[in-house]
Amino acid sequence: MTCAAAIAETRAWVGRAVIGLNLCPFARAPQVKGLVRYVLCEASEPEGLLACLVDELQLLAAAPAASVETTLLVHPQVLTDFADYNDFLGIVEATVEQLGLAGLIQVASFHPQYRFAGSPTDDPGHATNRSPYPTLHLLREASVERAIAAFPDAAAIFEANIETMRRLGADGWAALQRLCREDAAAATAASRGEQLNRQ
Repeated sequence: MTCAAAIAETRAWVGRAVIGLNLCPFARAPQVKGLVRYVLCEASEPEGLLACLVDELQLLAAAPAASVETTLLVHPQVLTDFADYNDFLGIVEATVEQLGLAGLIQVASFHPQYRFAGSPTDDPGHATNRSPYPTLHLLREASVERAIAAFPDAAAIFEANIETMRRLGADGWAALQRLCREDAAAATAASRGEQLNRQ
């Protein structure tokens, strides 16, 4: 897998699922404005991912929101098992604290095998947090607070998302994933063609 392919598929997922299905009402504006930073971490061990995470947390904290609103840290080769990934989230929270960024940045979690505790393993609702690859989403707390102020009933968004995925069903979700892969392949091929033309 190339860096371009993994990022392209993640972009397609954001466009078709997160924005297209309105899973996050606040995702469209940063995406359209080019304020979402997509980063591929090529680490194969948790220690390497942690180093990538520290770099990206510090970069986001230092960057003005007008240039980078949020970061998606995609890590296809590490923590591919959801249980391991879930355990790592405790380290993520501790790292945010240690860097003095608690209250400034929070990290949301997405994974191809994401499961909500207490729900059946085959519940389509899990797909609300299922990304093409394991992904850590770095968010500015100020942005989250503005979003909550604009839509104070955050629980309603979560519940609506679960219902959206249940209506879509397993077949619909599989079809959407295929479209994301096709979008990524087309984008990667186009990018490769542009590079060849420049040579």
